[in-house]
Amino acid sequence: MDVFVCAGCGAELTVPLTRVPLPVEAHLSYGHQPMPPLMAPGTYAVDPEPSGPPFRPWEEVPEAETTARGLFVPVWPLSFGARNRIVVAPGDVRGTRLIPEHSGDSCLGMCVGELPSMACAGCGALVASRVDDCGLWQAVWIEPDTVRRVPTGLPAPAREFVPLPPIDPSGGWSHVWEAATGAALARIVAASGGVRPVLPDGLLTEVFGPVLDRLLPAGPAARTVGLAGPGLPGDGADIVLVPYGPETGGSWQPVGGALPVPLADGVWAYLALPGETSPLPSSGTLPEGVLRDDYPLPDHPWHVFRPDHGAYRETLARIPAVREPWLRALAGRGFSAS
Repeated sequence: MDVFVCAGCGAELTVPLTRVPLPVEAHLSYGHQPMPPLMAPGTYAVDPEPSGPPFRPWEEVPEAETTARGLFVPVWPLSFGARNRIVVAPGDVRGTRLIPEHSGDSCLGMCVGELPSMACAGCGALVASRVDDCGLWQAVWIEPDTVRRVPTGLPAPAREFVPLPPIDPSGGWSHVWEAATGAALARIVAASGGVRPVLPDGLLTEVFGPVLDRLLPAGPAARTVGLAGPGLPGDGADIVLVPYGPETGGSWQPVGGALPVPLADGVWAYLALPGETSPLPSSGTLPEGVLRDDYPLPDHPWHVFRPDHGAYRETLARIPAVREPWLRALAGRGFSAS
């Protein structure tokens, strides 16, 4: 576990934190609604890509520069902010004071502006920006050059695969699910070879099937999609959905030649290890392995589930194969197209 301290005066600015992969949904926005924290308590992530202002139009940036950044189709807006910003939950920050006037062009809260909106309480150095505006995940983004990471020597908590339901407490589709499956969809499409892959019966078909039917034609030599991970070998599938690696976002590596497609732990666990998901646990009066049949009906969102198109396109833009004509044509195509 690590603590971040002010590079100027050495004051501690966070509680001890464990590094985890950057959530796919970190930079996605969601209309006018208030959002929960992006990061789980006690965790932090590092964004290796430039983020925040200043921004430049794609058309003004030379192709050699965008290619060097790993971008192969247009992305809007194109950030030229700092790389390696550190994101933490607001409740994990210590020893800072807020500077509201440094917020960017926000609505009902704060967002990243030209200057960081949080200062070290010890020396006054501008160290981070608070984000809590409507439609934006609540987070604190720490400027990488203003802090030092200090290992604490404390062991990281054991990794747990806790299933995350696809419906959030408000009764709508989980934005984490939408973003995670949008990014995974891009990798599945890129690995498909232009032919609709074969999905197993069950939840994977419900999640990805309708969109893949719209994007890709059926044909011979279709590749198969499955699930793999700790305790799951993949059953010979060509493309396997797997959990992320523990820190930087690489994927769990399957045995054999299957192509891994990473998913957030909670989404992967729900797909791979569904088990008993009812909010009403048995009191112990039923035999082992027998489920109750008197649960209330689950929430039903007002529209069908659809992977997030922004996450899909952002991920596809960073896959080198997107330069192939068939895949480039799909990069700007909406899911509702026939």
